[in-house]
Amino acid sequence: MSLKDDINAVKQELSSDEKLLEQAFHLEKFFKKNKKIIIASTILLVGAFVGYKVYNYLQYSKLEAANSALLTLDKNPTNKEALAKLKENNPKLYTLYSYSQAANSGDAKAIEAIKSNDEFLSDVIKYHAGVANKKATDSEYYKNLSQIEKAYELIKAGKKAEAKDILITIPKNSAVAGVARLLEHFTIK
Repeated sequence: MSLKDDINAVKQELSSDEKLLEQAFHLEKFFKKNKKIIIASTILLVGAFVGYKVYNYLQYSKLEAANSALLTLDKNPTNKEALAKLKENNPKLYTLYSYSQAANSGDAKAIEAIKSNDEFLSDVIKYHAGVANKKATDSEYYKNLSQIEKAYELIKAGKKAEAKDILITIPKNSAVAGVARLLEHFTIK
């Protein structure tokens, strides 16, 4: 019986080896058939990964250079090289820094010369340009902020109905809309 069991074991082992060899042939056939697609996909994935890493490294390098330039400008605001480096590496931060410098100096022409793509910063710049020129401004942010201040003073004076009338005129998409809604709670009798 032992010989019969050994023969059966050898048959099963050969059968499993045969199946493994058959799967290897199928895999090889599949690879040969789709070789170009597999290689192209692999190259594309590796290229995408490398591109992603390079992009992140370049963004980090620009951020580091902008931060370094800002720190240099903090110590020496007249450093033209640092100012150029800041403008090149982070235009938004450059705009904010320029606005800060112009607002601190009160120079109306410098404030008016600043251009920003950011809606909020543009509004604030427009407001400060008007203040520096001693002209009325049509700044939405500060108009709404002054309405909130008026409403707050009216609430303190006990004139809740008048305060509520002012607060409901503030648009829901305003930067100070949340504060207006909070103050409306104080107008409830």
